Amino acid sequence: MTKIKICGITNEEDALQVVELGADAVGFVFASGPRRISPEAAMNIIDSLPPLVVKIGVFVNQDRRWIKEEVVSRCNLNILQLHGEEVPEDCLFFHPLPVMKSFRIKDESSLEKIPPYLPVVKAIVLDGYEEGKPGGTGKGFPWTLAIKAQALGKPLILAGGLTPENVGLAIRKVHPYAVDVSSGVESYPGKKDYEKLRQFIQRVREVNEHR
Repeated sequence: MTKIKICGITNEEDALQVVELGADAVGFVFASGPRRISPEAAMNIIDSLPPLVVKIGVFVNQDRRWIKEEVVSRCNLNILQLHGEEVPEDCLFFHPLPVMKSFRIKDESSLEKIPPYLPVVKAIVLDGYEEGKPGGTGKGFPWTLAIKAQALGKPLILAGGLTPENVGLAIRKVHPYAVDVSSGVESYPGKKDYEKLRQFIQRVREVNEHR
């Protein structure tokens, strides 16, 4: 059963709607960009969410002590997602809090960066590549590369260019542990489109029911 993560949550209304529609996890981006949220705002939203919803904090090349002392200690995060050029030692720094490491996939050579992280992360996130942008671009990558990454043996979270129109096919081809979407279900950066959200989650459920 493929799980659903909705990323780039910036307000309580969107967060509650995402949970109501049945997402398994919500993502809060603490890095620079149009979906950035402050620790204070994230804390207030997280306090309003049901306890069994997974809360994930997304960071990009940020000071790990700041992450631990200013974000992790204040926001009830379940998992950290490191989405930049962080090294395996950065992932270990947050133990025992689980860490997922994201990789921007440009071509097959991008997969060569993953193995050193496998002993220290709980999952890998594969995202599309766009020069100068760490993520949230809506840009995809060939799913054949995600299929190859499955052989690495870690839970795989598929991101990059997913929409209500293609998520069903993506799951049938890749069989990921989870799918991760942000821009594909937005009205504009930082604001979710509830009809797109509903359709996206429904497509995932339909595929799950027939697997």
